[in-house]
Amino acid sequence: MATTRRNFVTHAALGAGLAASTSRQTSGQVSPSNTVNVGVVGIRGRGRSHFREFATMPGVRVGYLCDVDQRLFPEAVSEVERIAGYRPRTETDIRRLLERSDLDAISVATPDHWHALMTIWACQAGKDVYCEKPCSYTLWEGRKMVEAARKYGRMVQIGLQRRSRLREKSVNRFVRQGGFGTAYRAKAVVYRGRINIGKVPEASIPEGVDWDLYLGPAPYRAFDLNRFHYGWHFFWDTSTSEVGNNGVHQLDVLRWGLDKQVHPVRVHCTGGQFVEDSDSEVPNVQVGTFEYADGTLVEVEATTLYSPSFGGVRVGGFFFTELGYIGSDDNWTATRGVFTPRDRPDSPAGVSYRTNNLSFPDISYVPGPEIPNLDGPEISHFQNFIDCVQSRKRDDLNCEVEQGHLSTALCHLANISFRIGRKLVFDPETETFPSDEEANRLLTRTYREPYVVPDEV
Repeated sequence: MATTRRNFVTHAALGAGLAASTSRQTSGQVSPSNTVNVGVVGIRGRGRSHFREFATMPGVRVGYLCDVDQRLFPEAVSEVERIAGYRPRTETDIRRLLERSDLDAISVATPDHWHALMTIWACQAGKDVYCEKPCSYTLWEGRKMVEAARKYGRMVQIGLQRRSRLREKSVNRFVRQGGFGTAYRAKAVVYRGRINIGKVPEASIPEGVDWDLYLGPAPYRAFDLNRFHYGWHFFWDTSTSEVGNNGVHQLDVLRWGLDKQVHPVRVHCTGGQFVEDSDSEVPNVQVGTFEYADGTLVEVEATTLYSPSFGGVRVGGFFFTELGYIGSDDNWTATRGVFTPRDRPDSPAGVSYRTNNLSFPDISYVPGPEIPNLDGPEISHFQNFIDCVQSRKRDDLNCEVEQGHLSTALCHLANISFRIGRKLVFDPETETFPSDEEANRLLTRTYREPYVVPDEV
């Protein structure tokens, strides 16, 4: 608990630029120099996927499991032992974990509000980072994560794993090369139902749970079950809404395909919380539009309520071109639109009037060109991270932190517009809203000591 930022900087000075130590102590054994020792932080829910994945990889050792809820350790430790044949050590405090000299990288699967600080602390301590989506809790934090990765020479991969799938790579190559015309618009849809969390009273903090550490950078709140574990998704203190939770996956694929390496210049998001009567603070319906400087439009529609599919898709994305659209139906296909002239009912026999301001045409849709698949084996997002930890080639990361930041920023912009209730103008260069103090205040947050993201990383 007494660890200070100075300690972390000292560790970073000793460790920066080193891919791995010549030998490492892990669970009492010396591991070879090419073994990457990983600590998984946050081991419930998504975190289970992290330690399971790493535990099966050659050249990787899950040396540590870290969580504020000690009740989770026995089952998780036993599972790693069943998979890999060794028992990882456990730690409740990320700061103590980062002091370990036998740790090379951490894998962060915590609530959103911890992503930035853990990543920055790890970079300062000379550790590489795999961080779950969304990249950050606020837009400003995302930029600080990029700065930390650059300053300390760390590999930082964001868990937008669709970038490691061959089919998504094929589609994005197809779109960028104009395989079905030029895309002028893209839309992400997330129709993913979630149960009503209801209302629960305050309760005693369970034995074995470090509630203060769980809240970390967020304001202190009394413990209740709705704010803990998966329930944190429903509160602004810890969540980035469903747009940040699942929408970010689809927005990332669309931005990638459109090759937008800049932020949009205008954003408008509306919605609300409908039907439910619960403790939840975040909207269960959001509809957002992003406008880029060249006129390209990107949209997102996210809801956790009952809803039909959009074009046969409940969770996915679409690219719109002058020829039709490219949509995701677990496969990604191109669909061509065909306009057919419609005769006027009062037209003379044998005379067909075309559609120029006289009537609407019939529109039919037919299969478009096939999207060619890329060749080669599909390497998982986690394996891609480990490969880059070993090679030290940042450009080989499939979703390096700056790419994660650009996609996550779309979610933050949508949430800010929603919370303020109006359309906003954004400056991509300064990452601020010009002359808009109300909007700029939501680019960051007030941190609770000592869990502060520093201005200078």
